[in-house]
Amino acid sequence: MSKFIQEFDENGKKISPKLPEHIKNYLIDIDGTICDDIPNEEPERMLTAGEIEGAKEVIMSWYDEGHIITFFTSRTEEHRENTEKWLAEHGYKYHGIIFGKPRGGNYHWIDDRSVKATRFSGKFTPLVKKQKDIWVFEE
Repeated sequence: MSKFIQEFDENGKKISPKLPEHIKNYLIDIDGTICDDIPNEEPERMLTAGEIEGAKEVIMSWYDEGHIITFFTSRTEEHRENTEKWLAEHGYKYHGIIFGKPRGGNYHWIDDRSVKATRFSGKFTPLVKKQKDIWVFEE
């Protein structure tokens, strides 16, 4: 994994480190993003979910480039075994999985670090930079 850059506040005290600018920390949803959308209430379907075309190739290229891949899912810890088994059987390499993402969408992420969001709309293609309106805190 990439080396972190140590950060300091205006008083010289250590604060949380950051990644080098060229390394991204990808948080990727599972259901409806890399495989069929399977609700938590139907865990028996998780092992037979179909793959979203192109997802693995794009995500594995990011992994191979040295980026950090973490799956962030609304599945719960009780689904860990099936989830990890499906990922392994389909050849996904990753650094971690975070279970228990709030369900329902309409996410609004507030963080003290830069956050770039990309809404998945059914097809993995190269990412392109576009100007869009964003929500910011009033100064």
